[in-house]
Amino acid sequence: MPANNIKTVRNDVRALLQQAQDLFAEAAAATGKNADELRAKGQQVLDQALNTAQEAQSTMLQTGRQIVTTTDDYVQSNPWRAIAISSSIGLLVGLAIGRCADRN
Repeated sequence: MPANNIKTVRNDVRALLQQAQDLFAEAAAATGKNADELRAKGQQVLDQALNTAQEAQSTMLQTGRQIVTTTDDYVQSNPWRAIAISSSIGLLVGLAIGRCADRN
């Protein structure tokens, strides 16, 4: 899931939760039928936020599984290339950490 989608989902959930908080605050001050309506609207908003978060989680898990499967297939079909790539990445990370440690 691209970073823009994650930010969009996070902002949507935040907005929905803020809306629910506002509705519950109004419901606390209201009485009778009006309070019941506000509480019901608040519950709807919370349910919508929960569904949005669950959909985002499901999409992220599915994307993660696809990445793992693709990586596993690549490593199985190109073991020496995978070793060379991972060794190169390890070397670069080691050099970066070493330079940061030398500065301190």
